[in-house]
Amino acid sequence: MLKKLHLTFSVALFFFFNIPLSKANLLIPNNTILPADVIKIQLDALMNNDNEFKDSGIEQTWNFAHPNNKKNTGPLPNFKMMIKGNSYQMLLNHLSHTITELGSSDKWAQFEVVILDKEKIYHKFNWQVEKFTMEGPLQDCWLTTVVSNPIPLGSSI
Repeated sequence: MLKKLHLTFSVALFFFFNIPLSKANLLIPNNTILPADVIKIQLDALMNNDNEFKDSGIEQTWNFAHPNNKKNTGPLPNFKMMIKGNSYQMLLNHLSHTITELGSSDKWAQFEVVILDKEKIYHKFNWQVEKFTMEGPLQDCWLTTVVSNPIPLGSSI
């Protein structure tokens, strides 16, 4: 009986230590993350989309999407398809980005984001975050509410 218990415990430990824990590395919103940092977290993740696991960057971005935004985009599989579609695919594995604040209040902040995509073409977005005010785990967290369609700015070459 003791050998059987030892074997079961050993097998359980083996599987536990070989399960990828990479999803645990994704950041979750908290009320200490500033508006510009929310966007930086999302852009850095999209820049390195598959580094942690397939589509980890998209999932990280999803974590910081406002619940109202999630209602509009649908569930995570729909959000993944949207990001991989023509309108936003240039965000995936882009080469660089800049974030410039355009305006803010205590409840919202708007930024101009310029990315250089992997084809070396610049694109500009308006990116807005809002402070979530309802009760619950997201209370007082900054979350993305709007990302405009991209405006192509031309080639870097």
